[in-house]
Amino acid sequence: MKALIVREHGPIENLLLEEVPDPVPGPGEVLVDVHAASVNFPDLLVIGGTYQILPKRPFSPGKDMAGVVAAVGAGVTTCKPGDRIAAQNEYGAYAQKCVVPQNNCYPMPANMSFADAAAMGIAYPTAHFALVERGQYQPGETVLINGAAGGVGIATIQVAKALGAKVIASVGSAEKAELAKQQGADYVVRTDVPNLRDAFRDQVMAAAGKRGVDIIVDPVGGDVFDASMRVIGWSGRIIVVGFAEGRIPEVKAGHLLVKNISLIGLQYSAYRDRQPEKVQRVQRELFDWYAQGKIKPHVMGALPFEQYREALATVRDRKVVGKVVIMTR
Repeated sequence: MKALIVREHGPIENLLLEEVPDPVPGPGEVLVDVHAASVNFPDLLVIGGTYQILPKRPFSPGKDMAGVVAAVGAGVTTCKPGDRIAAQNEYGAYAQKCVVPQNNCYPMPANMSFADAAAMGIAYPTAHFALVERGQYQPGETVLINGAAGGVGIATIQVAKALGAKVIASVGSAEKAELAKQQGADYVVRTDVPNLRDAFRDQVMAAAGKRGVDIIVDPVGGDVFDASMRVIGWSGRIIVVGFAEGRIPEVKAGHLLVKNISLIGLQYSAYRDRQPEKVQRVQRELFDWYAQGKIKPHVMGALPFEQYREALATVRDRKVVGKVVIMTR
């Protein structure tokens, strides 16, 4: 089979498309004929050697995929050869075949394409867990979503609207602002403005009202996170999802105390590993929403395997809107 292989950590140019032996599923494992794999920002960190979980080299990166079950190991009861599934792993998706634990396999709706299934990947359950599990969303609350034109951002807009929230989206360009509106945001604020600290607050408060926002979902970090601290309402919840801007912000605990703010981290993959039954329930709900037309990933591009560097560079250079998918077949 063909697979992208990391032999030395570093830039995406280190990745090579190679012929490697097919993997074999063990007990409780599923062998997937991968048709599509999405590109996630953490994949770049894994390739570069800076992610918190790094497999032994050489390895194939990639965390989410969609395809067809090719074979199953002993004791597998959740799927069978021929089933169309979405699946998740810590690594291995950038290959034509991947072995995945059966608990990380999710039957796809009949009307879902492989590209859409891969694009939903970890982005949509991350959005769901951020809002419902960690943010404890209540009907009618106002949600601010930073980095709202990225994969997690668009997913969070759609999930928030499916839950009935009022959504404020923050983005860094006119193009991304238009996309956020198309995805359902009620208000859009810009981060590519002079004096972000004050301008951000003015824009958000004009949309949210004097109380501020109830929940902030932030995959950005840096200056955008700092500005967001000024718009959270009393007893608001800030969900930290990532640091795409690069700088990990620091928070003065006094700010949390004065307004009863909850600052909450989310590492979605920990739920997948520790509470897979909860992830299965969330995936079923998300796929039901997809089948009902309530949510749909925005696939910016579905590129052939040979154009993997272009796909990865789009995310690396922060040019992605929505998701980029690598079609492995």
